[in-house]
This record gives sequence, structure tokens and C-alpha cells, in this order.
Amino acid sequence: MIQGSTPASERISIAFAGIRNAGKSSLMNHVFQREVSIVSPTPGTTTDPVARPMELGGLGPVTLHDTAGIDDTGALGELRVRRSMEVLGHADIRVLVTRSDLAPAEAELALVEALRGRGGPLVAALSFDDRPADPAKEAWLAGLALDGLVRVDNLSGRGAPELRECLIGLADRVDPEPSILEGLVREGELVLLVTPIDLGAPKGRLILPQVEAIRDLLDRDCMALVVKERELSEAYARLSGRPSLVVTDSQAFSKVAADLPEDQALTSFSILLARKKGDLATYLAGIDAIAGLEEGARILVLESCSHHRQAEDLGTVKIPRLFRQLAPRRAEFSFSRELPESEALREFSLVISCGGCMRTRRQVMGQLALIREAAVAVTNYGLFLAWANGLLPRAVEPLMATAK
Repeated sequence: MIQGSTPASERISIAFAGIRNAGKSSLMNHVFQREVSIVSPTPGTTTDPVARPMELGGLGPVTLHDTAGIDDTGALGELRVRRSMEVLGHADIRVLVTRSDLAPAEAELALVEALRGRGGPLVAALSFDDRPADPAKEAWLAGLALDGLVRVDNLSGRGAPELRECLIGLADRVDPEPSILEGLVREGELVLLVTPIDLGAPKGRLILPQVEAIRDLLDRDCMALVVKERELSEAYARLSGRPSLVVTDSQAFSKVAADLPEDQALTSFSILLARKKGDLATYLAGIDAIAGLEEGARILVLESCSHHRQAEDLGTVKIPRLFRQLAPRRAEFSFSRELPESEALREFSLVISCGGCMRTRRQVMGQLALIREAAVAVTNYGLFLAWANGLLPRAVEPLMATAK
């Protein structure tokens, strides 16, 4: 079980949940086989969700999440519970940690109801198994449709190996994220990747979607040709045959399209992420909604990561500028790294979200569901930039062909 470098967004998420002092942190330590969470008899020791990566047999790369007790109280306690429920809502597998020696608490009953409504496997870890079992707890668990039940001793760690095996056995119940080029390329094909290196590019490395694309092509026994946008025309002319696909950074869309034949299949890294993480049809509907925006409509630009914003930042500078140049109505822009609460969200007419490379598909889809519930249109950076450069529907045609 070696910690790897697989991005957190590509790992299966396993969250431990329960009331305070149920033994979540000590169980996580036993599963991880070293101390990764602080253990104390003081209630509320875990104040914020703790995430630790590991390799777990047939599940592969996973992230274990230790959460705060869902019965925490007070202003800070409510905030901790909300953050814990956010983690649990996005987890692929949830582990209910509950004391064997105590009757079910009201908070536990409510937690199970909430978790069962979110789908995905639910496993129970019956902690403090060195003590006499409470009959009410045994009866309650027996009546739940659990995907596994393991008895654990918090002090010795007995039962932790069985819990690991139980989790590994759920591999076929977890839907892994599709790869970034899933269904778009075949063995032996050539894909040309256009990767500008500008002030926004991280020093000494490529951005995550570019790395994902290269690795996916290698895994599929395809050929990858990587060029900067100013080298594209010469590189393309040297090829003896056409690439099956050209993928570009969205900000270079206009120049890249000008250097390619009109019938060359073309898309962007951000659009590939829109398909991988979210729902392409929803994002395209968001583009269609731009024409119907009213004067003074409020638009939320939503980012997922906390990168350092440059002078020509895409989300806060370039997208608003392009919108004002091209859209038929004036609009008021707001910028956030967190989705507002539903009431505040309803004040917006459109959300333009980033590619979500640092988020899991479950997180992005959950976010999309909340936006749809608020009756707000939503699109993606890549789709917006394709629209702004007059490259729709061309930029999505390669993806639509595989969806039919």
C-alpha cells in the first residue's frame, strides 16, 4: 500500500462517517497501517475532513477521508458537519463507523437516511468490539441494506484487515472515471496536442489535462505529437498523414483553427474534461442560453482550484471581456471558487465553470445537479471559448460522433 502520485481527482474516494468518538480516526489509522489521523478520547478531535491517499488492492489508488463527528454542535460544529457531509456526498464508498456498545444515536439514524439517498455502497464498521454489544445497535444494523459489516477493535486493530478486504470487494460497485480520450482514439492512431507555454503555464511542468492526455494515448498504444501553437503549421505540414484528432488549449483555439484544414477533427483539453467530468449536453444548452440572457443578467464564473491569478487570467479577465465583445446583452460578472447556496445561486442566469481537473466526476455532477435544481444555465470554459471563436459545433463534433 504505497502512496502514489495519482491525482486526487482520479482516485476512488472512501469516507469514514459517524458521531464523535465512534472510533473513525483510530480505524482509519489501522486501515492505513500508520498514524494519519489524531486519536483522542476528547469529543470533536477531528475538526476538518482529513484526506490521505493510498493503494488498496483491486480498488487501486484511493483516498481515505476521516470526517468530523456528525453530531458536533455550536456554530463551528455546524460548519464541520456541513463540510463532512460535502465529503460524504462526493465519496464513492462510505463507511459508517458506529460503536457496538451503544444504542443507535439520533444523529446516526439521520446520517444513514442521508447516505442511503445519495447512492453508492455503504459499509458499517462496528467499533469498540472488545466491549459487550448493545442489542438495539445489532438489531438496527441487521435491518439496514448494507454492502458489508465488519467488527473492529479500536485498540488492537483487529478487524481492520477484514475491512480492507470488504472495501476491495466493492471494486465492481464503483464506476471509475472514464479516461480523457475514452472512445475517441484507437491503437496506432496519431493525436496532435497543441500546448501553449505562456505566463499562465506552470513552471517546469504541463497542466494536468495535458498530462492525462499524453498518458492516456500511451496507455492506448497511440502516438502523441506535442507542439506549441506557433510550431503547429510547420509540424502539421511535415506529417505524411492526418492526425485522427487535434487537441488544443482553449485559449489558442482561434490560431490553431486557422492553421488547420476545416475538415480536420479538432477539440480542446477543456472540452474533453467537460465530457469526462460533467455533462456535455448540459454545457451546450448553457451556450444556447447566452442568446436569451436579459439586459443586466448576472453571470457566475466558477473555478475549482486556487491558482495564482495572472494579469490576463482566463476566468476573471478574458472570459468577461470576450462575453462583452460578443454577447447581445450587458451582464454583471461575479467570481467564486465555491458554489453559492441555492437561494443565492438562483440570482444568477448563467454559470461558466472551469474544466474541473482537480475535482472528481461525482463532485462535478453533484454541482451540476444543484445548478439545474436552481434553474440556472451552466456551461464550461472550453465550450464558451469555442463559441467565442466561432468553433461550435466543430469543436464538439469528434465527441458527438462517439456518443451516437
